Amino acid sequence: MTIQSRASCHSEIQIGIIGPPPLIELASETLKSFPNFQAQFRHFNSFNFDPNALKDLMSDVDVILFTEYHVYELAKQQVEFSLPVHHVPLMGTGLYRSLFLLKSNHGLKGLSVDTVELKYVEQILLELGEQPKEILIYKKQSQGSKIQKIIEFHLHNYYTYGTVALTGIQEVADGLMEREIPFEWVTPTQQDLIVSLERALLATNTRRNKEAQIVFGLINIDNFKGVVEKFTSEHDVQILKLNIQQMLLDYMKQLDGHLINLGGEEYSFITTRGIFERETRGYKFIPLLQDTKSELDITLSMGIGFGRTAAEAGNHARLALRQSKELGGNICYIVREDRSVLGPVDITTHTQYERYDLAITDAGLLDKAEKAGMSAAYMTKLMARVARYRKFDYTAQELASTLKITVRSAHRILLKWMDAELVEIVGEEKVTHKGRPRRIYRLSFIDDEELF
Repeated sequence: MTIQSRASCHSEIQIGIIGPPPLIELASETLKSFPNFQAQFRHFNSFNFDPNALKDLMSDVDVILFTEYHVYELAKQQVEFSLPVHHVPLMGTGLYRSLFLLKSNHGLKGLSVDTVELKYVEQILLELGEQPKEILIYKKQSQGSKIQKIIEFHLHNYYTYGTVALTGIQEVADGLMEREIPFEWVTPTQQDLIVSLERALLATNTRRNKEAQIVFGLINIDNFKGVVEKFTSEHDVQILKLNIQQMLLDYMKQLDGHLINLGGEEYSFITTRGIFERETRGYKFIPLLQDTKSELDITLSMGIGFGRTAAEAGNHARLALRQSKELGGNICYIVREDRSVLGPVDITTHTQYERYDLAITDAGLLDKAEKAGMSAAYMTKLMARVARYRKFDYTAQELASTLKITVRSAHRILLKWMDAELVEIVGEEKVTHKGRPRRIYRLSFIDDEELF
């Protein structure tokens, strides 16, 4: 089937992330909270570092982030950077965690340290109430430090002073492990990576160009007629409308935006993309949704539109609002310049981001979906979840868990999809010796080559 490009469009900020596999994996997980970034990963270290490959990467991305300072230093010596380049500093919660682990596992009588600055180590040791007899710091060489020399530094300190090693380099950690020397590899925590990614985001030209881009938003009160019917007098209804408008105005003040009452249950607003992203903490926080529910006992649906023109942003906001309404309300989605969908914006309920394209262009697939009572919005949402879990075969119980519906609803949906030839039975799963086997259904309407 034909699906428009989902998330790899030019409207996203391309970031190159360089480091060893464990840190690349951590960065990949952290990037789920940064929907603006489209990442390219490189497993460079001091042994396989390739200046030409780095130059090729620089031509494809807007910003680069090194997860290890050692490789960042090596790159600076061999490549002239033509774009913002950052590294993850070893001075945050990752360093605190490593020193705590050293204290718990080996004690902190003496430390042998590379990569990490002395002042940060001393500050955390003070907070831990520790005063080691020795803190020996490896002095960097002007031409860069060879891995073997750093390993020898730690070995000498261990055999001479009985120190434990604190290193910020995976290759050094591997060398110390082979020689059975006590050590701790200082790696950033997810919080450290979040801080570094936020800095990288702010540094890009793409980001700066989008700071002043117009954002158009639509707000709709869910089931407004039902809400109004609860009141016995028009006076109470008017008071409710005033309270709603006051709450919206207060929120617009935070966004430095302009609010327009479109009549009845709908409002529109205009702000800039930079302010919107900062106030939503990178599309992760909209207190308005929670505040209206707790204080006024109403829920809102929001649609945010990005566009190259004001008209395009307005059209995309309407499409985003329709998505929010179709998916049950009390939620906010975004439609971006390329008509890709992003959301839910407010993830205070620990909902994961879903990113998928708004338009399905396969007429035959849409016809089957319509016969099964499945909207295009629901289908694209399902496709996004399947892509995220990389799973095509489901029992009714697994599908219910994935879609967050009851098992009974999952069975009912699967029967409709079978009638519409959207799924097929591919096997059975035996649960217990006496229990009835569960049927395994394959979502045959989704082409894995299109999704991945």
